[in-house]
Amino acid sequence: MHPKEEKTVVIVKPDGVKRGLVGEIVSRLEKRGLKIIALEMFTATKEQIDGHYPKDEAWISRVGSKTLANYEKYGWDAQKELGTADPLKIGTMVRAWLVGYMTSGPLVKMVVKGVHAVDMVRKIAGNTMPAAAEMGTIRGDFSVDDATIANRDKRAIHNLVHASETPEEAQHEIEFWFAPEEIHDYKRAEEDIMF
Repeated sequence: MHPKEEKTVVIVKPDGVKRGLVGEIVSRLEKRGLKIIALEMFTATKEQIDGHYPKDEAWISRVGSKTLANYEKYGWDAQKELGTADPLKIGTMVRAWLVGYMTSGPLVKMVVKGVHAVDMVRKIAGNTMPAAAEMGTIRGDFSVDDATIANRDKRAIHNLVHASETPEEAQHEIEFWFAPEEIHDYKRAEEDIMF
């Protein structure tokens, strides 16, 4: 596949929708030269979100390890706060909070296509930890949430958007969230000039 044909999934999370940032997020993607080729607002079921996020122990443990690293950075005791220091158990808790959060309000799902779309969208979105995201990114400009705060409040991080991490994950998410007839490819007017 040609790099300019790469596709990825972006989901504006409940905090992004409720704060009226959908247009801003779409605008940033389009201004970068990416194309929105599918777009829909919907309310997800717990079953859909459970199927969206990986269930394998490696992914869940990685989520728990990121949480532990954040606790260590700020001098908090995960054992005391969460009742465990086991990355798998912590990751399982965080995943459950994430499912609850993603079903707490409407979402906007989209397929984005363009040059290195997966990496480009993640760059535009910024670090998944909003407090560490660079200014100029979606999360850096519009969120200040942090894992330590979220974990102490027993909730998911409010970081505005989900963006596929790899081309393989993007392909799975496209097939999971969209029927082929919901995806509409087209040529943007400036494509011949930009690349």
